Amino acid sequence: MNRRRFTHAASVALLAGCGGSQDADARPPELAGLVGYRMPDEAEAHERTWMGFTSSSDIWGSDLPGVQLDLMRIADAIAAFEPVSMLVENTALGRANQLRNQAVNRARIELIEGSLDDLWLRDTGPVFVVNAAQQLQAVNFNFNGWGRKQRFAKDAGVAAAIAQRSGVQIHKSGLILEGGGLEVDGQGTAIVKESCVLNANRNPGLSKSAVESALRSTLGLEKIIWLPGPAGGDITDAHTDFYARFAGEARVVVSHDAADTYGERSVTQRHIDVLRQATDARSWQASACSVCPSSVSTTTCAASDSYSDKTTRRSRTSSRAAR
Repeated sequence: MNRRRFTHAASVALLAGCGGSQDADARPPELAGLVGYRMPDEAEAHERTWMGFTSSSDIWGSDLPGVQLDLMRIADAIAAFEPVSMLVENTALGRANQLRNQAVNRARIELIEGSLDDLWLRDTGPVFVVNAAQQLQAVNFNFNGWGRKQRFAKDAGVAAAIAQRSGVQIHKSGLILEGGGLEVDGQGTAIVKESCVLNANRNPGLSKSAVESALRSTLGLEKIIWLPGPAGGDITDAHTDFYARFAGEARVVVSHDAADTYGERSVTQRHIDVLRQATDARSWQASACSVCPSSVSTTTCAASDSYSDKTTRRSRTSSRAAR
C-alpha cells in the first residue's frame, strides 16, 4: 500500500473503532538550547493534533474530493479525544468548512488558514520536544519533498508556521529528514531507516555517526536502531512508520510481507532479524509483533525470547492503520 491510499485506509479504521556515506567527515551543526529535551512517544499525553487539508488537484487528481472527505473524517475521529488544528489553503477554506459542518465533533476542529503543498504534516511539520518541566520547543528538519520528488516550496515553511502558531521556539536542524522517518519510544531509543536519512537526496556526504550525533543531541536519544531500505520503493524511500512502530516498553510492531505479496519479504525479514538482536537505551531486548499484509500476527515474548508469532486474520486496511 502506498502513502496515497493509506489516507483512506486510516479514515476507515478510525471510524470503525539508501545508502549514504559511512565514512564521511562532514558533520551537521548540533543544536544549542535543547539540552534536557527529548522527543516523546506518540502515545504520551499531548495538547492537540495538527493536520493538513490538501487542495492539490495536480497531486491528487480526481481523488482529491474523496481525500478531503477522508481527512475530515480522521479529524472528526481524533476530535472526540483532543482538539485538532488543521492547516488549510485559502482557496480550500470553503470546502473544509463544508465538511467540518458535517462532523460530529466540529467544535473541536480548528481551521487555520495557511500555506502548504500537500497534507503530510507528520513529515512537513515540526518535531516537538519536551523537557522534564513539560516545556515545549520545536525542531525543523528542513523538509525537501522527500528528496526533491515533489514540489515543496510551501511545505518547507510549515514547520516554522506551526511552531509560531503554537508559541514555541523553533530550532533549525542541520539534517534533512521527515517525522515519518523517526520512530521513538520516548525513553531514549529510536528506529531510523538508512534508506531515508542516509540517502544522498537528503543528507549527502554525512556519515552514519555524524547523523547519530546530531539526532542524539537534538532529540535526547541514547540508542538508535538502524533498519535497511528499500530506497526508491515509494516517495518516502521507505519511512520507518510503515515498517516498525513502538507499541510499549521494549515492544515493536513490525511489518512482515511473509508471502512476498508486495515484493518486500526479504527486506521485512531483515528488519525482523535486526530488531531480534537489538536492545533499547536501557539494554532491554525488544519483543516483536509482526503485522502481515493480510493479517495481524502477535507475539508474546520474554525479554530474551526469540521471535515467534501466532496469526489472527484481519483485513489489510485494518492492519496497516493499526501500525
